[in-house]
Amino acid sequence: MPQINQLPDIFISQLFWLAVVFGIIYFWIGRGLVPKIQSVVEDRDKKIADDLAAAQRAREQAEASEEAYRERIDASRSEAMKVAQDAKHQAALDTEKRLKAVDAKIGKKVAEAETKIRAAAGFHDSIRAYRSMPMMASCEDRMMSAKWRRAPVAATRSVMSWQQATIRCARPFAL
Repeated sequence: MPQINQLPDIFISQLFWLAVVFGIIYFWIGRGLVPKIQSVVEDRDKKIADDLAAAQRAREQAEASEEAYRERIDASRSEAMKVAQDAKHQAALDTEKRLKAVDAKIGKKVAEAETKIRAAAGFHDSIRAYRSMPMMASCEDRMMSAKWRRAPVAATRSVMSWQQATIRCARPFAL
């Protein structure tokens, strides 16, 4: 091969041009591209650092906001509990007031009923006195004897006759 035979003649010139081209590329990359790449990397590092600082500030601000929110919630809860307690207390007072009014009304009705009962008791006392008379005793005796005499007869009939006898005996008291 003839190319291999020429190698020692052109080897030095090829090494020279290799070194020249390599030097040009080295200085072009070293002086032109590396500073641009370094500035991009520095800008990126600065941007990341700024973003981390902004994130830390946002986190601190969020924690402060959350703390303020929790304080407002706690204050609102305590105020709501206070309002609820006041409402319960007011409702209890209103209920107590209504109970007193109803109790007074019921007391008045009870007093009226007791008055009626006393009046009726006086009336019943007069009835008892009237019953102690001989005529009344004989009427009761008649009712008892009628009831017991008809014991073998059907119960409704004996009850009816007992009721009829009671009505007959009560007629003298009708006003």
